[in-house]
Amino acid sequence: MLPGVGVFGIGSTARVLVPLLKAEGFEVHALWGQSEEEACCLAKELGIPFHTSRSDDVLLHQDVDLVCIYIPPSMTRQIAVKALGIGKNVVCEKAATAIDSFKMVTAARYYPQLLSIMGNTLRFLPAFVAMRQMLLEGYVGEIQVCDVRVYGPSLLDQSYGWTCEELMGGGGLHTVGSAIIDLLSHLTGTRAHRVHGLLRTFVQQNSLIRGIRRVTSDDFCFFQMLMGGTRSSSCGVCCTVTLNFNMPGSFVQEVMVVGSTGRLVARGTELYGQRSGSNVEELLLGDSGWAGPEVKEMPLPHLRGLSSMVKALRQSFQAHEERRSWAQGPVAIAPTFEDGLYVQTVVEAVKRSSWSGEWECVEIMSQEPDPNHNLCEALQRNKN
Repeated sequence: MLPGVGVFGIGSTARVLVPLLKAEGFEVHALWGQSEEEACCLAKELGIPFHTSRSDDVLLHQDVDLVCIYIPPSMTRQIAVKALGIGKNVVCEKAATAIDSFKMVTAARYYPQLLSIMGNTLRFLPAFVAMRQMLLEGYVGEIQVCDVRVYGPSLLDQSYGWTCEELMGGGGLHTVGSAIIDLLSHLTGTRAHRVHGLLRTFVQQNSLIRGIRRVTSDDFCFFQMLMGGTRSSSCGVCCTVTLNFNMPGSFVQEVMVVGSTGRLVARGTELYGQRSGSNVEELLLGDSGWAGPEVKEMPLPHLRGLSSMVKALRQSFQAHEERRSWAQGPVAIAPTFEDGLYVQTVVEAVKRSSWSGEWECVEIMSQEPDPNHNLCEALQRNKN
């Protein structure tokens, strides 16, 4: 028996998520939007019977057992933690800070019987599923280098909002880079321990965002990660990632993994490979075509990954007769809230590196910092 779904968000992801859920047999009972008018408009468009701008109205809806959260990062933690606390399964996007991510991890640990996964759809893209399997089977030998390039048009909304603000989770590093950081960890089976990065905001104002308003979120980011091995050793995986959202035209994404005996590269939704000694690159997995809805705001790799994730959710819940029960197997590759905390920690380390110009260590939070820590330090200095 599939659970009833409540969706938080009225953006491009929600617009495509609802039809995908319905196509797999889920019933979407409730929709939340930041304003009543926006929620009403989209609910009518997508055929959702209930809409609201009050989060509790969705969370306490008697027919909602699965909550999908696709809202501004600064709001994610509050909704996700509350949803788990009242017994709802949760699929959500990234939070705004490592502290928010840590609070989500704590909530998930309190309720291990509930589904709590991050919505990084790239893990479910067939090209990356095949790439990971081939890496495990030794197609490239020992993994040495990962190189990622993502180019696309501006990520800014039509009006000034959270996508313009670095502190609210806007920018290429947080929006797209976080998915790449998670993907590389998933593919290589390792985590970053040191990072070095550079962030820039080339477009600080445009024809729609001007006057006293100024964009602070990055539209260009380059960073390196040393993954696996130890901090003092030279072994491990070297990763470079370039994100540029000042590129007119179509979205471009290329993820290459190079090893001791060959390489694998995913271009868009296709997977290619070439072994050492071969002069020919072979197509390992082609694009089978996309029959679902077209959403110009969502690149095809993310769109197809989202579709595959929804199918996995259906398989997970279909295995049980109880609406809130789920099976681990179909969603085993999904990132956990712990993975979300790791990714956010790397994002913040890259930002620190951009400010300092130095390599920064990735230290994952093990306990929530004292909110009065800075005050206590100031009082101690004054006392001395």
